[in-house]
Amino acid sequence: MAVELAMPKPVGEPQVKGPEFNDLDRITDILTTEKHLANNYSVGLSEMQKPELRKVIQDVLKNTQDTQAQIFDQMFQKGWYKMKVADKQEIEAAKTQFSNYSSQFPQF
Repeated sequence: MAVELAMPKPVGEPQVKGPEFNDLDRITDILTTEKHLANNYSVGLSEMQKPELRKVIQDVLKNTQDTQAQIFDQMFQKGWYKMKVADKQEIEAAKTQFSNYSSQFPQF
């Protein structure tokens, strides 16, 4: 049985009343932007040759990841980001799936 983890919903949780953005919309947009930035910095790092630039972007990536984690924590505390607790069967299935991927990699 799957259990959903979420903080209790606050009394003043914003409600969507029309096309305008509310607090939940804004913070979701910010979280999505931070995730995209982190992904793009990571791709850029894999293609950088110059060590000095690489160090700068590594620092920027770390700051971006820290910001993303802080935003996630705020959303989770407000009950705006829910997570499902996986049962043992789901965990084992994912473990098997990813373990099987390693057999597809070339051996060096």
